[in-house]
Amino acid sequence: MAENQNPDSCNSNCSSCSSDCASRRAMQKSKLADGCSVKKVIGIVSGKGGVGKSTVTSLLASGACRDGFRTGIIDADITGPSIPKAFGLAHDGIAVTEDGKLMIPDKSANGVEIISTNLLLENETDPIIWRGSLVASAVKQFWEEVQWKDIDFLFVDMPPGTGDVPLTVFQSLPVDGIVVVTSPQELVSMIVAKAVNMAQKMNVPILGLIENYSYMQCPHCNERINVFGESHIDEIAAEHGLKVLAKLPLDPKNAQYMDCGAVESIDLTPMQKAIRAVESL
Repeated sequence: MAENQNPDSCNSNCSSCSSDCASRRAMQKSKLADGCSVKKVIGIVSGKGGVGKSTVTSLLASGACRDGFRTGIIDADITGPSIPKAFGLAHDGIAVTEDGKLMIPDKSANGVEIISTNLLLENETDPIIWRGSLVASAVKQFWEEVQWKDIDFLFVDMPPGTGDVPLTVFQSLPVDGIVVVTSPQELVSMIVAKAVNMAQKMNVPILGLIENYSYMQCPHCNERINVFGESHIDEIAAEHGLKVLAKLPLDPKNAQYMDCGAVESIDLTPMQKAIRAVESL
C-alpha cells in the first residue's frame, strides 16, 4: 500500500503491487535459518571509500564482544573484503553444519564471529568479478545461510556509496541502526548527506557519525595535528540533527595492528561513546 493510498484499497497481495509501502518492505525482509537468532543488526556505511569503515566495524564488534556480548560481522564489501585480515583469520574455507545447509562463521581470537568472501577463496588475492546482482545475492546468503546462533549484535560492513549492497541490506535485513563513517576533508558534507538521505528514505535509524583520521597526536609533545584540515563534523552532525559518536586519531600503530591481524589489540578508549550507543539499542 503506497503512503498516500487509501488503506481500504490494499488487498495485501504484494506480488501484484508495485507500491513501495511499509507492508511491502516488511514482506521483503529475509529470514534467518531455523534455530538462528540475531537481536540487533547494525550497518556501518560511508559515502566514499578509504575512510576506515572496516576499521570502525572491527572496533565496534571488538568492543561489544569485550563487554560480554555475542557479536558477529557480515563482511558485505563482497569485492573488497578486509575484515578477515584485520582479525588474523586464514582464508582456508568455511566449515558447514552436519547437514551441509549452513555455513559456520569463523571466530576471532576473542570470539567475534565473521563471515566474508575472503574466507571462501583459495587465495586471498583472487579477485571477485561479479555483477551487482550476484554481489547482492551473496549478502543475502550471508544472512540466510549462515549459522548465526544467539548473536546480540551483528555488524554489517558495507562497501562505500549508495549502490546495490546498501540497498539490499536496508531492504532485506532488519537493520536497527547505522553508523556513518567519514573523514575531515571539505567534501565530507556532501558525502555524509548522501548516506544520511539514503538511510532516511529507507526508514533506517542513524545512530550517529564517526570521524576517522580526525587528528594525529605528536608522540613527543602531544600536540594534536589536523593532518587533513580542520574538522567540520560537529557542524555537519548539527545540520542533520545527529550525534558525533567518536573522533578517531590517525595512528600508525593502529594501521600496523590491522595489517598484522591484531585489530583486537587496538585501544578502544576513543570508541567508548560509539560502543555504548550500539549497546544501548
